[in-house]
Amino acid sequence: MCAVETDETDRPIRLIVVGVDGSDGSALAVRWAARLAGATGAEVVAVHALGSQPFTHGFPFVGATAYDDWQVAWKEWREQMLEIMETSWCRPLAEEGVAFRVEAVDGGPEALIERANSMHADMLVVGRRGRGGFAELVLGSFSHQLVHHAEQPVVVVPNDRSEGGAG
Repeated sequence: MCAVETDETDRPIRLIVVGVDGSDGSALAVRWAARLAGATGAEVVAVHALGSQPFTHGFPFVGATAYDDWQVAWKEWREQMLEIMETSWCRPLAEEGVAFRVEAVDGGPEALIERANSMHADMLVVGRRGRGGFAELVLGSFSHQLVHHAEQPVVVVPNDRSEGGAG
């Protein structure tokens, strides 16, 4: 093994962005980030990528009232999602006693990367849910896209497997 020394290795970890979605893989990533933040004193920002708002492109054809109603419903759903994130998905962060906040962004992996860049995050942490098989080959995975496009180091926390278990 070869070790390369750079100024980056001596830089303290101050801000960790962890991608969350309520999955088992996400829960493992949150616990991993909580332990690291507890040890380093870093702040954690848990970010959920909501995907694109559905139906927004068709609304000019259905009228302003329906569009306004949809926007209100989307905003209420987003607020409920943030509450679920804080009280449930991010419970390990609170239990570890680390400083954290929750955010939701519209979009996919690119939105998570943009948010991490805008905060000058030191690290991205995500779980490996893994579609597996043909779907992952064709579509790619969220974590795969982060690893290849993020400016920060990306930690992909593997699935929790028993010793000797198959992948």
